[in-house]
Amino acid sequence: MRNCRNMRGFVQNGTMALLLLFFLVTCTNFDACGARRARHLGSSHHHHHGVGGPKPSPSPPPSPLLPSPPPPSMSNLTSTLDRPALSGTVFNVVDFGASGDGVTDDTKAFENTWKAACKEGGGSTVLVPQNLQFLVGPISFAGANCAPNMVFQLDGTILAPTNHNIWGADLSTWLQFKNLKGLTIQGQGTIEGQGSTWWNSASEAYDNPGENSEMVELMPSNRPTALRISGSNNVAVAGITIQNSPQFHLKFDSCQVVEVHGVTISSPGNSPNTDGIHLQNSQGVSIHNTNLACGDDCISIQTGSSNVFIQNVNCGPGHGISIGGLGKGNTQATVSDVTVQDVTISGTTNGVRIKTWQGGSGSVKNIRYSNVRVSEVQKPIVIDQFYCDHTMCTNQTSAVALSDITYQNIRGTYTLQPVYLACSDAIPCSNIYLDDIELQPSIDNSHVYAPFCWKAYGDLRAPTEPPISCLQSGKP
Repeated sequence: MRNCRNMRGFVQNGTMALLLLFFLVTCTNFDACGARRARHLGSSHHHHHGVGGPKPSPSPPPSPLLPSPPPPSMSNLTSTLDRPALSGTVFNVVDFGASGDGVTDDTKAFENTWKAACKEGGGSTVLVPQNLQFLVGPISFAGANCAPNMVFQLDGTILAPTNHNIWGADLSTWLQFKNLKGLTIQGQGTIEGQGSTWWNSASEAYDNPGENSEMVELMPSNRPTALRISGSNNVAVAGITIQNSPQFHLKFDSCQVVEVHGVTISSPGNSPNTDGIHLQNSQGVSIHNTNLACGDDCISIQTGSSNVFIQNVNCGPGHGISIGGLGKGNTQATVSDVTVQDVTISGTTNGVRIKTWQGGSGSVKNIRYSNVRVSEVQKPIVIDQFYCDHTMCTNQTSAVALSDITYQNIRGTYTLQPVYLACSDAIPCSNIYLDDIELQPSIDNSHVYAPFCWKAYGDLRAPTEPPISCLQSGKP
């Protein structure tokens, strides 16, 4: 929403006051809002490779930045971004030797540009100009010697190398920004991960493990994340496109006060482990007016994350908007105060999902999903406390505790099962609230399953369609 500024001293009489009132009303406008067949006690989540060799997503035409909406109406998200004005010195990567021909290695030029900008006063801008393609290898834009409020203006295209040998021993990250106090990454440009070579190599490795033993050791867990921001605060990512990442597209870890808006993330639905946005140990995160299409979770919220607000997001293809998996390897995990509202999820394996491993500890609490529209989603509402991404997982007695989870106004179509609430035997889910749920099968009723609940306690606050009689009332 854009608010017209007050016009002080403009009126002195009743007639002019009426004119002012008319002006304020008319100048205000609103932004347009933008199977996996899970099995109880061991649902499978394939991370190994895509089917039939995933093809990269084509480059979409650049689009202008979306206007930022008002700060999220979330009482415990106490801090909002104070983004710097683009008034500092501009450092163009071309001036530091970048060729922009898409073939020459421009990594060193980017490093030198960043170092020069860091030495300048606050608000300096690194410019990646439009109409050029820059081949850049693994690089870290560190903030230890940087003035605050750096700006990375991406208007051109950054290409990842397709030769795996030049990546070195650490395959975890391609473009990394770390330890920064105030960072804005924005523009109309594209980060092109050229992930198909990685996806296809992973597929070949698992299809012929004996002939590719070294590759099996490296993949799929060690494939680069396209853009990682870590140990930073007051971060904004706006307007850019990230596509065809070898693994995660955009990752935040150990960050505070983050805003993502107007971003497009795109990779094929069968590209392995290509999460759209991955949050870990991050607090005060707002994601809005963003389009996410990928081969895994559109948004993945991991342990240590809290005060997360997601609004006006389109998700699909992919695995939905997920919290977890949490508690793997008997670890402790906590996630709290997450709001997901006014989102559209289409053609995904899950809608809104919480997944935990057996044997973990900790808690997930104060989670609210509202105004969610689903279209041909296999399972729109999912809690899976028996999550397992391989065939053999053993039953254990401890679990991450789930409580105070609300589903309100969830509507649309499903292809397998409308509601799947598989809670822990040891620590049942409590305070699960279902309100105004209307889910219809998009195929013949004979090929879908009824709602399923196990050790799930809470209340139906309004009639649901289909009826969800399996939810147990009261407390465990």
